[in-house]
Amino acid sequence: MSNTATVLQFFTAVEARDRDAVLAFFAPDAVYHNIPLEPRTGHDAIWQELAQVLDLCDDVNWVVHTIAEDADGRVLTERSDRFHIKGGGWAEFKVMGIFELRDGRIHRWRDYFDMQQGMASIGAASGS
Repeated sequence: MSNTATVLQFFTAVEARDRDAVLAFFAPDAVYHNIPLEPRTGHDAIWQELAQVLDLCDDVNWVVHTIAEDADGRVLTERSDRFHIKGGGWAEFKVMGIFELRDGRIHRWRDYFDMQQGMASIGAASGS
């Protein structure tokens, strides 16, 4: 399977909010850096970071606008990460992500987004 296909399957697991399925895509020593936040290393820390948003939601939809794989196997994604806030509406983060895979598993994942825009979107979706 290509790294691109692996990343797309990973997105499906995130959308399902299935902890075990999500973490199965990561190497044990994987690093997730949700920039501008601090990097998280290892399965427990990565899930804690993801759960901060996923636990607020009753639905998740990550829309991939552009995806590309370079000669070294890095996968670059341009996405709109959409989260339906429980009891509210949809929040959306515009994201540029880079995935580095090793032996078919995510070893490093960096997402770049505008924190202020994302938090404003969550606030509007939750009615606060």
